Amino acid sequence: MAYLVEENRLLRRQLGRRRLRLTDDHRRRLAFRAYRLGRRRLREIATIVTPDTLLRGHRQLIVRKWTYAKPASSRRGVLAEIRQLVVRMAAENPTWGYTRIQGALKNLGHRVGRSMIARILKAHGLPPVPDRPTSWQTFLRAHWGAIAGADFFTTEIWTWHGLVTYYTVFVIELASRRVQILGSTPHPDETFMRQVARTLTMPDERGCRVLICDRDRKWSGDVRRLLGDARIRVVRTPEQAPNENAFAERFVRSINEECLDRLIPIGERHFQRAVREFVELCLANTASGKTRLTLAR
Repeated sequence: MAYLVEENRLLRRQLGRRRLRLTDDHRRRLAFRAYRLGRRRLREIATIVTPDTLLRGHRQLIVRKWTYAKPASSRRGVLAEIRQLVVRMAAENPTWGYTRIQGALKNLGHRVGRSMIARILKAHGLPPVPDRPTSWQTFLRAHWGAIAGADFFTTEIWTWHGLVTYYTVFVIELASRRVQILGSTPHPDETFMRQVARTLTMPDERGCRVLICDRDRKWSGDVRRLLGDARIRVVRTPEQAPNENAFAERFVRSINEECLDRLIPIGERHFQRAVREFVELCLANTASGKTRLTLAR
């Protein structure tokens, strides 16, 4: 035993200050032998490591023996869903703080800490409540019922004078998708537009307070002034920006593709009847909760 101790000391001296690298198997073997010797004997013969290190390795062996690996549960899909919910709640409800979002998630069966919610929002660039901006989508939804879009669409109609271009003006409510045809004429002059403005300003419980229109010259200053006197704010979209009045543009596409492009209007009455039936069909579907897919896009 004394010879082995001295031999270990000589080998240790040759290593110098270099650290002896032991594998896990080496540690297990030393810890197994060290436990049988005890702390007192180890202090006399241990030269590579300290007795405390050997005993600590033995305790770790016991812990590993009674530690069972749990099956890894794949929760990536659940975590991704929670992240989407947190971001959606914060974006659609700018006044909701971490605690409010935490309570809403709890109602849905998800238990998430406030710190986790804060990290998720920070990763998506959403600041806390006082500094969180209101998105355009949230702002428009809050004022949906008071906003309407107006636009024109043209139709070539066969008359006794040949092929005549008719201009039809309509207004669509953003909240209900309710469409109202305001008039059709081959000559959209100032007199016609004044009549359109008077129709828009008629007392109606569903009357709009904000009217979105393009920069067509038909919406002249006098027409906009007449609407302004009736407390209807006219918002003019930028030039060549049809997406700024997307609901109206979508209705124009729908009535052209599903109605007017499928018939040859012969006379003004034929044209007006086709437009009236299409609008009534849209209104009937909207009232029954079956909004046309083309108008809902």
